[in-house]
Amino acid sequence: MKSTKKILALLLAAVMCMGLFVGCGGEEEVANDTPLVVGYSPFSGKFSPFFSETAYDQDVWAITSLGLLTSDRTGAIIEKGIDGTTVAYNGTDYTYYGPADLEIVENADGTVDYKFKLREDLKFSDGEALTIDDVIFTMYTYADPSYDGSTTFFSLPIKGMAEYRQGWATLNNLIFDAGRDNTDFTLFTEEQQTEFWTKYDAATKALAEEIVAYCVTNGYNEEGDIKGAAANWGFGIEDNTIEAFQAALSAAYGADAADMINTENAGSSVEDLFPGYDAFSQTAVKTGESADKIEGIVKTGDYSLTVTLTEIDATAIYQFSMGISPLHYYGDVAKYDYDNNKFGFDKGDLSVARAKISTPLGAGPYKFDKYEDGVVYFTANENYYLGEPKTKKLNYKQCLTDDDKLNGVTTGTIDITDPTFSTDNINAIKSTNSNGELTGDKIATNTVDNLGYGYIGMCAKVMNVGGEPASDASKALRKAFGTIFSVYREVAIDSYYGDRASVINYPISNTSWAAPQSTDDGYKVAFSVDKDGKDIYTSDMTAEQKYEAAKQAALGFLEVAGYTVADGKVTAAPEGASLEYTAWIPADGSGDHPSFMILTEAKEAFEEIGINFIIKDLTNSSDLWTALQAQEVAIWCAAWGASVDPDMYQIYFSGEGEKKAGGSNYMYAIDDAQLNKLILDGRKSLDQSYRKGIYKSCLDIIIDWAVEIPVYQRQNAIIFSSERVDLDTITPDITTFYGWMSEIQNTKLK
Repeated sequence: MKSTKKILALLLAAVMCMGLFVGCGGEEEVANDTPLVVGYSPFSGKFSPFFSETAYDQDVWAITSLGLLTSDRTGAIIEKGIDGTTVAYNGTDYTYYGPADLEIVENADGTVDYKFKLREDLKFSDGEALTIDDVIFTMYTYADPSYDGSTTFFSLPIKGMAEYRQGWATLNNLIFDAGRDNTDFTLFTEEQQTEFWTKYDAATKALAEEIVAYCVTNGYNEEGDIKGAAANWGFGIEDNTIEAFQAALSAAYGADAADMINTENAGSSVEDLFPGYDAFSQTAVKTGESADKIEGIVKTGDYSLTVTLTEIDATAIYQFSMGISPLHYYGDVAKYDYDNNKFGFDKGDLSVARAKISTPLGAGPYKFDKYEDGVVYFTANENYYLGEPKTKKLNYKQCLTDDDKLNGVTTGTIDITDPTFSTDNINAIKSTNSNGELTGDKIATNTVDNLGYGYIGMCAKVMNVGGEPASDASKALRKAFGTIFSVYREVAIDSYYGDRASVINYPISNTSWAAPQSTDDGYKVAFSVDKDGKDIYTSDMTAEQKYEAAKQAALGFLEVAGYTVADGKVTAAPEGASLEYTAWIPADGSGDHPSFMILTEAKEAFEEIGINFIIKDLTNSSDLWTALQAQEVAIWCAAWGASVDPDMYQIYFSGEGEKKAGGSNYMYAIDDAQLNKLILDGRKSLDQSYRKGIYKSCLDIIIDWAVEIPVYQRQNAIIFSSERVDLDTITPDITTFYGWMSEIQNTKLK
């Protein structure tokens, strides 16, 4: 889904995926060569710790890699991994081991030292020793000015990071910024300039034409309506020409053709439209003064390192959970000399690491063998520091459909996989087992909460009174809608998911340590109080009585918003508001969406109080994201993906001083100075209990703005073949953050 709380980069997901393989491996001998087969969605073949792009590709390199830090079942980082740390979960004590210890020191001058100490017996799967030089090489790769992967390590406030990266630019940006009439070829050649502009113009034109064709083919625009197609993609152009659309694309994205094509394309890729783009985007050119090293990354011994941040950054610890990549494989040992500021490659040139994009190597539990015919083959790593895995062979098998995953377990070609936890699949699993249950003689099912949640959103810029999104009247308008939507959540989610999902009351995944719990002080059911702050519902109310009470409370809010109310209905709207609102929902044009029943029930309720509520069921979900970017949607239904850290900057921060608004702030258009301050305060502390209090205050403000109605937390499922997998050897107490692969070295086949 395009809408995601991607606060930390892809690295974080990989770290959680890595698990990070803690727990004792034991002394039993490795089993026979029968492979453990895991069913996966399609791979893209980029199995690099630096350049992978999909979760499935991440899993390939993660199983071969060792993270610098490990995490427990709640997603909390283990700071003492060498001798192990014992943490209770679900009434059981678990001891977590890792390759390093970490000490965090807050200094009097406001800087923060992260002091790492590695175990001294670690080896990569090829037998080479793992030392702190490999960690330093890994960090410098992520910090290189030519690095264009998804990890954002370089954005951390590490002392000297900005000075190290300054004075460099990628070739595509240099040529673009110089302009088409440039005659200064000091930093690049005339031939490079000509090639870039020729291919850039062809790519932007082809992209504009492709988008128009897509819109026409799918019935969104008439043939020749270029202006309309551009508008559907979020671009306003004056002339109805491909050239005008092409110019708009160029103005929006500049030299970043990859981002433009990957974000806006209607089918093709960068390679299709701009052949050879990597030669421009991955070539870094020195343009001025630049530091030779990152001052805050200091080697303190063969197995120790200190990283100094100029300020507290609560998200940093997750970035430091990076997989440790071997210098001798992804870099050049001859170009590593720490004392002389050489870190395994020429600055600005990551060609060695890029050449290994499809063949990962690390110190994880398994060694990568090959990728062939949709199957990734692994062999147990005899050098794994927690013991050689019990199962010698491991295969990741590509499955094209959900049916392939389930059928594979049923027929015996797959041992473990993750089908969608749909009603159809649940029924199929139950019918396969002789006991008619989700766990039986053929299939065993394990469920965990999904790292994310479903919601209904409202854009304050679109849905307000008098053009003032932050006013009490505007908030009251949105609260009226929030009250109606919220009262139908239970019936709708139960109908769609049954016991596979639960209703949530705050806009945060229940998997997060920062999520308010029903036993916490101040916990409230979402939108359950009226305009006077009094409870709308009582415990003895029937469902119908609650629906009626919600309508009356909504009328009260609408009155506060300035609507004229007479005889239980609104008869006139205040300036800037309306008697008609439309909700967009990507339900495939058939109502197939968890929140669709909420909207249909709300439609009837709104009609009874005088509001014409229109449901726009989209067959193409991209229409929604385009319209949201253009801030044309008042109400919509979607779901967020989340990360282990609850930092809210990306979604709700509206900008303050030199700090820009979060990347998805446009969706809700929330602009609240107190919320901004709290979000920044939450980033400046390492005290989790303090941060939880901060984020509870943030969530209360978001609810008060009534721009996001929390709806549901669904479950994901992993299924195991009861016939072939020794279920007693599977990781116990699997959680969202601690998957079945976290202790894969113990997993055995029968």
